[in-house]
Amino acid sequence: MELFRAKSASIIYNPVARTVARNLHLLQRSIDALAAQDIAAQLVATTGPNSAGVQARQQIEAGCDLIIAAGGDGTINEVANGMLNTGVPLGILPGGTANVLAREMKLPMNLLRVAQDLRQMTPTRISVGCLRIGQERRTFLCMAGAGLDAEIVCNVDLDLKATIGKLAYYVGGFGQVFRPLTEFEVTVDGKVYEASFALISRVRNYGGDLEIARGASLLSDDFEVVLFRGKQSYQYLPYLVGVALGQTARLAGCTIVRGRTVSCHAVTGKDVFAQVDGELAGKLSVTAEIVPHSLTLLMPRQYLAKEQAQMEVRACA
Repeated sequence: MELFRAKSASIIYNPVARTVARNLHLLQRSIDALAAQDIAAQLVATTGPNSAGVQARQQIEAGCDLIIAAGGDGTINEVANGMLNTGVPLGILPGGTANVLAREMKLPMNLLRVAQDLRQMTPTRISVGCLRIGQERRTFLCMAGAGLDAEIVCNVDLDLKATIGKLAYYVGGFGQVFRPLTEFEVTVDGKVYEASFALISRVRNYGGDLEIARGASLLSDDFEVVLFRGKQSYQYLPYLVGVALGQTARLAGCTIVRGRTVSCHAVTGKDVFAQVDGELAGKLSVTAEIVPHSLTLLMPRQYLAKEQAQMEVRACA
């Protein structure tokens, strides 16, 4: 942990994201909220897809000592990709569809309230995931997935998502019922498994509503990998019930392992998709690896204390 001494902040946001656009007045007010904490802030609009990481790096090179991502997990992901190994803290103002990272850290869903308490948070060095697809690399803070959930992300109606939010993913999920699924090979630290849905997670929260990887932690140096088998989508109905009841580890057909390197390979010749922090990443084959202690994230003190206590318990087990 470090002392939080930042004096200048850049708030990076996507001006065409409907959720952020509807709350632009709150972003403007967040500047005053930060000024009251002796932080001089400015709004920086992204200029196009995948521009946020470059803009974050440019702001840091210009002397900014705090970067704030305003938006959902996709925006946060892009910003974080430009901040690795800089030592500059990343703060988040939730304004997305699922807000998985914000919910994981128990942040209020009102971005102005978060801005008002930003000085009370603790900069914490964390490990992140890195997904490799061919020559491309993409950092992720929350999770990567392959198989069923990535298929849903691939087919989600973006206009419907803008209108009804994360319910659009449930609509997409119901659209997969009775459709056949493709199983693929998953290798975790050298051990081989099969799955039609692989969740490679750094967080417990999934989609804002469920906890699937219940042993995951942003403070750990590995992934919790949850693997579901099944070649028909209706086989996932009991999985959904078990996850909702907090009984994932007891589900037949579900395997939970920990690891630092996870590879997913298609074995049937059919396309299998992968997603990163809720955004489509591409097709298998993919490899996810831990990048240790590479990002400084602002965390609420209460959340951080609870996570540290749980990590100590796990270390003693």
